Amino acid sequence: MKNFKYILYSVVAVGLLYACTPAGGNYAGTEYMPDMAHSVGYESQSYANYKRNNWDSASVINRKFLSQPMDPASGTIPRGYAGFSYSGPEAYDSIMNILRGGNQLNAIAVPVNGKVPYHYGDTEDERIRASKDIVGNPFPISEAGLAKGKELYDIYCGICHGEKADGAGYLVRDANPAKGDLGGVYPAAPANFMLDTFYISTNGRFYHAIMYGKNVMGGYAEKLSFEERWQVIHYIRSLQATAKGLAYSASANTLNPNFGVPAAQVKKIASAPVSAPAPSNSGGGGGNKPKGGK
Repeated sequence: MKNFKYILYSVVAVGLLYACTPAGGNYAGTEYMPDMAHSVGYESQSYANYKRNNWDSASVINRKFLSQPMDPASGTIPRGYAGFSYSGPEAYDSIMNILRGGNQLNAIAVPVNGKVPYHYGDTEDERIRASKDIVGNPFPISEAGLAKGKELYDIYCGICHGEKADGAGYLVRDANPAKGDLGGVYPAAPANFMLDTFYISTNGRFYHAIMYGKNVMGGYAEKLSFEERWQVIHYIRSLQATAKGLAYSASANTLNPNFGVPAAQVKKIASAPVSAPAPSNSGGGGGNKPKGGK
């Protein structure tokens, strides 16, 4: 009996020592609470459950859920910028310098994003409301902006709307059997921005379409940042102006002054002295009284 007790103690001691042996080779070791040391991995395109949490089905986190796009918490905006009031090239450069971490040695360069609050829904009534409310362009017409707008338009818009914005893009081309071209994939051409209805449309009509899409066109809110959307609209306006023999550039806008302010004019306005306020007639007695005053 005494020998059996010693044997039992020895087995227990050996078991405890073995349980405490470090991992090595093909042996991963033993952990009492693995989730205390290993976080639940977020693996995109992986639908397997977290294998370390297999002792309790209620605590298993499905990676399919984790890999799906998540909406941000209500009321939050990702790091970046939501636009600013333009007061001249120097102010623009200063803001970009801050956003991109150029003003400090230990600053974080924040990527420009398109998560700007947009208070219009994806309905026809909201599209009409946006068209009425949003008229101008918050960014001045500049050479760099038009060049960027052209680049982005050619990438995202030209394939459908055409290089000239006439709705005759590559995807809606006519068939040419002689060259083995079976034609485009769309039976009807997308919007033709050269039509008069688009000449007189406010910028809100274009911006709302970029945000949500229209008909078979999908939205581009996640592909274009806040500023990029407006630069694309500037470029579309420049194509309209060219077709009409008008100007839409950094120096002049004869298409429609309400749709964009040339950078040259913005700089002149920003550098103009502020008019002194009219003297007050209240208090102190130093103001000029209006004619007929008593």
